[in-house]
Amino acid sequence: MDIKKMVLQALEQTLKDHWTDTEFTVEKPKNPDFGDYAIPCFHWAKSFKRSPQDIAQQLTPAIHHPLFSKVTAVGPYINVFLDKTYVSKEIIHQIITLKEAFGSNSDGQGSNVTIDLSAPNIAKPFSMGHLRSTVIGNAIANLAEKNGYTPIRINHLGDWGTQFGKLIVAYLKWGSEERVKEQPISELLSLYIKFHDEAEKHPELVDEGRRYFKMLEDGDPQTRYLWNWFREESLQEFFRIYDLLGVSFDHIQGEAFYNDKMDEVVEILNRKGLLELSEGALVVKLDEYDFPPCLIQKSDGATIYATRDLATALFRKRNFDFARSLYVVGSEQSLHFKQVKLALRKADFKWEHEMVHIPFGMMLQDGKKMSTRKGRIVLLEEVLNEAIDLAHQIISEKNPTLENKDEVAKQIGIGAVIFQDLKNFRTNDVDFSFEQMLNFDGETGPYLQYTHARCHSLLRKAGSFIPETSYPITEQEAWIIISHLTRFDEVVKQAWEDYDPSKIARYALDLARHFNSYYAKVRILDSEDRDARLSLVYAVATVIEECLRVLGIKSPPSM
Repeated sequence: MDIKKMVLQALEQTLKDHWTDTEFTVEKPKNPDFGDYAIPCFHWAKSFKRSPQDIAQQLTPAIHHPLFSKVTAVGPYINVFLDKTYVSKEIIHQIITLKEAFGSNSDGQGSNVTIDLSAPNIAKPFSMGHLRSTVIGNAIANLAEKNGYTPIRINHLGDWGTQFGKLIVAYLKWGSEERVKEQPISELLSLYIKFHDEAEKHPELVDEGRRYFKMLEDGDPQTRYLWNWFREESLQEFFRIYDLLGVSFDHIQGEAFYNDKMDEVVEILNRKGLLELSEGALVVKLDEYDFPPCLIQKSDGATIYATRDLATALFRKRNFDFARSLYVVGSEQSLHFKQVKLALRKADFKWEHEMVHIPFGMMLQDGKKMSTRKGRIVLLEEVLNEAIDLAHQIISEKNPTLENKDEVAKQIGIGAVIFQDLKNFRTNDVDFSFEQMLNFDGETGPYLQYTHARCHSLLRKAGSFIPETSYPITEQEAWIIISHLTRFDEVVKQAWEDYDPSKIARYALDLARHFNSYYAKVRILDSEDRDARLSLVYAVATVIEECLRVLGIKSPPSM
């Protein structure tokens, strides 16, 4: 229910016979005592050579519509008060009728949106540092779908680059096939850390790592064999964690997939006269944009991230014909994506503006960036399992007879971890804290899940109750909930346009708080207005569940 749109339409309808210029804006008054919506009259003053106050006074008596219970002129504003009976019946009707589709729109008209998310590096553990891209990207994909687009989730694995030359060198010098087979990821991580420790004492190791990566690019059989082995072992671990998070992908195409597609990029840039030599390397200069040059090919002939991302962009546009191409990648890569986009612009690819880098802050540990190289790492799978165990303990204490206890504990524990991230605006850094993440009170995922379960408990106790769409809810205690529900459409649109899942999280928290306050003040099951109030309970449960679904979190009906 887009209440703001309904207000605009109602005003246009009532004013068309009284005022020829019916283009106006609608605002929310800062003080709710002034009304639910306000129409400023300033922009009419110049055209009609009258004061905004006079215009407000003249137009106010002409506004009559079932949507409004009262219309007043306050200074240069026309203030309208919504009719509680009309609005409550309309909003409850829409939620009961549309269910999980409530708040959806068709703005995207089914057009494709590619979303590059997660992208862990093979041969390295899936750490807490990878959580952000994974859950933010998944929520943005759900928002795309909610706004009428077709999301295409792509896991652009970090399976190429100089680091694999370094890892291969480390394995050949210090590795053991037996140890890698026993504990592949932890052993490979240990080798990677050892390489960098040794490289501080023996800098020539870095050049050796570069040489082995060039061998890998050129198809050397030994390095290719080791790379494939490391990749397969990594994927097994990754998908175990994705299953826990409930995240899936439409395409898993790592950087290596584009290895045979980069020559075309170099050829296109060369044909357009954009490649220049700089200290033996090929670059696209971006001086006119006040940016450093975009490095395309190093002096040894090896390609880098920019080359692969240019090839990736071309491939995705040709194969998916995206309306938008989103890259959910950390803020530290902002310069890189600007350079890639500017290189595409100089090459006259008109669609480069459809590519959007969606940055996010870092996951910190004790105020410091988590670093695989230094071994300062918190494994995501361990965090998820510990969260599930803690949720299981709490459930066993509070509701020992709960059915499906294991499954509910999994939904609560993982929901707590995901929500802790998504309730924050994505560009903020998040300091990893087990205590805060798994606090089951306050602004947490479990708080929302418990509110949802409380609603379903009321509905179960009601027995044969079937939600109806014809009950008006006029009581003042419920109006703050009704008013909040009318904003869901607007929040869904804004969260998508800003690529900001925290708007959904914050909306859901406010809805839960409003409902729990209502629950504490009003009797529901044994009141004369039982069915009307239960219909409101059903509506709240439906919208909280949809908010959590968009965020990638399950909603158990019992806790």
